Amino acid sequence: MSKRLKGKTVAIIVTHEFEDIELLYSILRLSEEGADIVVVPIDMGFHTRPYFPEKPVTGRFGHTVPIAVMEEGVRYSVKKIEEISRENIDCILFPGGYSPDGLRLHKGVLNIVRDCYKKGKIVAAICHGPWVPISAGIMKGKKATCYIAVKDDLINAGAEYLDVPAIRDGNIITGRVPDDLPEFCQEIISALS
Repeated sequence: MSKRLKGKTVAIIVTHEFEDIELLYSILRLSEEGADIVVVPIDMGFHTRPYFPEKPVTGRFGHTVPIAVMEEGVRYSVKKIEEISRENIDCILFPGGYSPDGLRLHKGVLNIVRDCYKKGKIVAAICHGPWVPISAGIMKGKKATCYIAVKDDLINAGAEYLDVPAIRDGNIITGRVPDDLPEFCQEIISALS
């Protein structure tokens, strides 16, 4: 099998209450194509389960980062936001869930999104994930999709909403919902290969 993404790095940024399947599927599918996956957990945002300072960043359905069922270093690595280099990122990816609602408030995340976008790197977001590029101010004039609850935010940001599984407009890729993960990841694969 060819490794179309060998030598490419995908940074997936999450905080508490990310959509578990959108993180896990993206890791598996993109690493299968040879991409180096770096998961960047940011301890902020909202957490509905009991919280304590040492608690790992946790998804809506309980998966933690590092991921308990996947050995770190095999298909992904974990780094702090301060450790990732914009120059070494080929794609920055935002799963949905409630994580993007917290990440859109993080100035460092928004700066990375703007920098990556300006450098022509792929900015990918699925479900509620487009909240992050919306808040980074890069969606005006773009065709995009998202979970229906984010539709008005996309439109108000100047984007054209399309009810399709996934779409690429320039270096921005958006996906609609978890069922559309295959099409979303295929757009990323096509863009990076």
